[in-house]
Amino acid sequence: MLELNTKPDALEVDETKSAVVVVDMQNAFASKGGLLDIAGLDISAAACVVRKIAAVLEVARAARLPVVYLQMGYKPDQSNSGGPNSPNWHKELGMNLMNRRPELKGKLITEGTWDFEIVDELRPRAEDLVVVKSRYSGFAGTSLDSMLRTRGIRYLFFAGIATNVCVESTLRDAYFLDYWPILLRDGAMPAGPAAAHEATLYNVEMFFGWTLQSDDFITALDLSKG
Repeated sequence: MLELNTKPDALEVDETKSAVVVVDMQNAFASKGGLLDIAGLDISAAACVVRKIAAVLEVARAARLPVVYLQMGYKPDQSNSGGPNSPNWHKELGMNLMNRRPELKGKLITEGTWDFEIVDELRPRAEDLVVVKSRYSGFAGTSLDSMLRTRGIRYLFFAGIATNVCVESTLRDAYFLDYWPILLRDGAMPAGPAAAHEATLYNVEMFFGWTLQSDDFITALDLSKG
C-alpha cells in the first residue's frame, strides 16, 4: 500500500490497483500556436506541467503502473462533434473557434493534425493506453471505464490540462463511477486564471477526492520499491 500525504487527509492506496491518467497533454493546450494560445489564454505554466508529468511517468512506469492518455479530438468531418443541435458544438472551445473563424476549421484538435498530437516530451509508449474523446470527460462516449475495470484499477492519479475543464470533468465522472480520484496539484494547469485551478483544488478536496504534490507521489512510489 502507498502511504500518501494527500489533502484534505492522508490516504492509503493499493499500488497494484492504481493508474496514472494524463489528460489532454496535446499541442492544442500546451504549445505555442495551439488552441489555447490562439484563444488568447495564458499557457506560460505549460512547460513546468510537462516536466512534472514527465517525472511522474518515469517513476510510474518503473513501478509498472498503467499509464492512460486521454486525447481530445474530432474527426475531420466533425461527425463526432454533436453538430449544431449539441451544446458541445457551441461551447467547446475548439469547436467554437472553428465555427467563428472558418480559416481554422479542421485545424484545431482534429485527428491527424499537429494540434491534436500529444506533446513530444510526453509521447505515449507502446504499452500505454490511449483514449480519444470528443467531450470534456474521458468517460463520455469512450471505453475508458471498461478498460480500467478489466485491469482491476480502482485508484486514479490525474494530471494534465485543463485543470478546470477536462481534468475536473473526468475526475468527477471517476468519482461517480466509484474510482478513487487523486489530482496531482502541480501536474495540472487551468484554462484561464490561476483562480480557476484553485477552485478545482477546492472542489476536489471538499467533494470529489484528494490532491497530492507530484514529488510526494514520486517519493511514495520510490519508498514502495524498497
